[in-house]
Amino acid sequence: MKIAVAKEIEVCERRVALNPDTVARLIKQGLEVRIETGAGERAFFSDSAYEAAGATIIGDTAKLWQEADILLKVSPPQERENGGSEIELLREGSVLISFLNPLGNPVLAQELANRQVTALSVEMIPRTTRAQSMDALSSQASLAGYKAVLIAAAALPKYFPMLTTAAGTIAPAKVFIMGAGVAGLQAIATARRLGAMVEAFDIRPAVKEEVQSLGAKFVEVKLEEETTAAGGYAKEISEASKQRTQELVAEHVKNADVVITTAQVPGKKAPLLVTEEMVAQMKPGSVIVDLAAEQGGNCACTEAGKDIVWNGVTIIGPINLPSSMPVHASQLYSKNLASLLQLLVKDKALQLDFADDIINAACITHAGEIRNQRVRDALKAVTTQIGTH
Repeated sequence: MKIAVAKEIEVCERRVALNPDTVARLIKQGLEVRIETGAGERAFFSDSAYEAAGATIIGDTAKLWQEADILLKVSPPQERENGGSEIELLREGSVLISFLNPLGNPVLAQELANRQVTALSVEMIPRTTRAQSMDALSSQASLAGYKAVLIAAAALPKYFPMLTTAAGTIAPAKVFIMGAGVAGLQAIATARRLGAMVEAFDIRPAVKEEVQSLGAKFVEVKLEEETTAAGGYAKEISEASKQRTQELVAEHVKNADVVITTAQVPGKKAPLLVTEEMVAQMKPGSVIVDLAAEQGGNCACTEAGKDIVWNGVTIIGPINLPSSMPVHASQLYSKNLASLLQLLVKDKALQLDFADDIINAACITHAGEIRNQRVRDALKAVTTQIGTH
């Protein structure tokens, strides 16, 4: 069983699918691990460190991909500089495990199915106790929440903590965090450690206790509809509920020194939480960090990948924040994949048991077909949209 780790070619991707420590453990279990030359360089893991762990370093990209039984990546397959797609390098019948964004880009899933590749998308791993060690979305979101607060603190022209000095007392910064998922909760904890006063909002009332346990005030809105989707994630709500939510949070946004938004819905445009009117009412020098920038942004003024100043407010739309901490991001992701491999590989052979809820949910393509109904529905919506234009 050949496990291969590809070098990421996306410009902003510094993570690597396996780190040397995890490689050593997999090899002890009798698996053969191959690492593409330079795969870990941007995460500060050298080829020699992988060799010391027992891996084989492969310099020929095509050879690595075509001989792999299971290929591990971080980002979805990309277009190559010399033409063609990375998908074309995959051997028919091989297994690909990666972030694949199948609900946001179902066309890629169809291409993988056409290639007869068995693709497991780590985003689709269910949020259950049993799957916790494999939950890459959560491990990476925690990093994003942490880094978002550091970015905000660096951009804010104020202290975060309260300080009592001979020159007088400085009041603590007011931080308002919108969305109390994994990223939001880590942002709350980080902002509190830096000494800020923290408020947090989420449409799911069930997270109130978690928010309060971290020392933040929970801003609650009562909606006349279900707000929690399968797996505990927030679900898309009606336009009336969105309007009511915006009315409630407007005052909290106005009074905040820092607003961090984290609300995302898989396969959908990010919900608009902060309107231009809200930004206009914020104090000059205030900061917004929008973690949903890649999905269109929770703030109406966000531009993905850019820092802009709008009416005196700095609005930051970071892309791929976990990649800015590639050492620990890779370490956590590597452990997530190792746990998934434990489930997939028995006696050095791949065992795809679709009766297993984790494998069934994560495996989006197999035997030339898209297996996941949500991905099929997303593909149908995309093709219908293309057909009407």
